Amino acid sequence: MSALTASLPMYNLPEMAAANAAFWRALSAELADEGCEDLPHAPASARPPVPDEIGTTTLFSQTCGYPLQTIYRGQYQLLGVPTYDADGCGEATHCAFILVREGSSYQKPDDLRGTVFALNSRHSNSGMNLPRLLFARLAERRPFFSQVIETGGHNASIERVAAGAADCASIDCLTYAFLQDHRPAFVAGLRILAATPSSPAIPFITAAATKPQLVAALRRALFRMAADPDRRPVLHALRIRTISPIDPGAYQILLDYERQAAELGYPELA
Repeated sequence: MSALTASLPMYNLPEMAAANAAFWRALSAELADEGCEDLPHAPASARPPVPDEIGTTTLFSQTCGYPLQTIYRGQYQLLGVPTYDADGCGEATHCAFILVREGSSYQKPDDLRGTVFALNSRHSNSGMNLPRLLFARLAERRPFFSQVIETGGHNASIERVAAGAADCASIDCLTYAFLQDHRPAFVAGLRILAATPSSPAIPFITAAATKPQLVAALRRALFRMAADPDRRPVLHALRIRTISPIDPGAYQILLDYERQAAELGYPELA
């Protein structure tokens, strides 16, 4: 078995395992046409969305854009960025949705002042960085929520809101779309109150240690797969419309959002 690893950890509900495996098989076939050997047989299912690091054996993965600018600096190389077919997505962009219970009285973000916010991770772009800027514009340089609960994952945040243990959460719009696809009952009692500022979509990456020839092959394989009409069902199953080259400077905006929130006197989501 290859020492190299592949994973698609950002959108990986168990119900999506077959679609993620089909994506990797298609990409592996394109890589084989490039002469690449000893590829991972299947994407690893256990990799967390925010691992401790991007290890040197990471051949292919997808990683949230905010930690790429913070805790993962120097550990990765960008391969390509997907454009998704879902509400909240634009060309190579996405956002997060502020979710509340269906029957709640909240009508706008300012109505959430003094409520309980469920947070998946302090390293999350969609769960923390994007809503931080949204609420920084309302917070008047002081804490906005009565409590922020860190749950460990978007699904756990949704469960807290649905159960009444939290009043709101910020959920990646793609996570929400895939839950609607595969677990509609799970989100049936929730509604979208607002959308956060837009963000570059979550990119595909490889380790900084991956050799230049292999990086180039990965990029060619991704773009060729995305352009092949015969691969459309594979991409469609993951709501991917296309995969494009990345402007490395595009993700700087996520640090700009961080800076803007700090300048507004709201350096932490609180």
